[in-house]
Amino acid sequence: MKRYDLRHLKDDFYDRMAELIDQGLKVGEVGIFLFEVGDFSHIQKSADFVRATGHDLMNSLKFNEVDWTIVVKKVDDETRKARAEKIEAARIAAEKEKLEAEAAEAKSENQEKAE
Repeated sequence: MKRYDLRHLKDDFYDRMAELIDQGLKVGEVGIFLFEVGDFSHIQKSADFVRATGHDLMNSLKFNEVDWTIVVKKVDDETRKARAEKIEAARIAAEKEKLEAEAAEAKSENQEKAE
């Protein structure tokens, strides 16, 4: 387990966190990342960021009045690739569903105008 203090980076800690996960942690190892909250949007963004990288977000906790910690477990490249493929497939399915709904709505509007 390794602990990384990213508070000095303020709102710009994502790239450094990814670098530390990729280069500083071994597969299966856990890293604790401490960052300054600033505005609370970084809490959700950090969780989304870890998910997008394919690693496991183990925990997300308020550390004190201004700081937050997230606990990340590094996963192997095969697992990351499989997760990325699932996310992409879900994105494609959602986009297809959206297009189909828009097409159905347009068809319905055209039928109403024709009547």
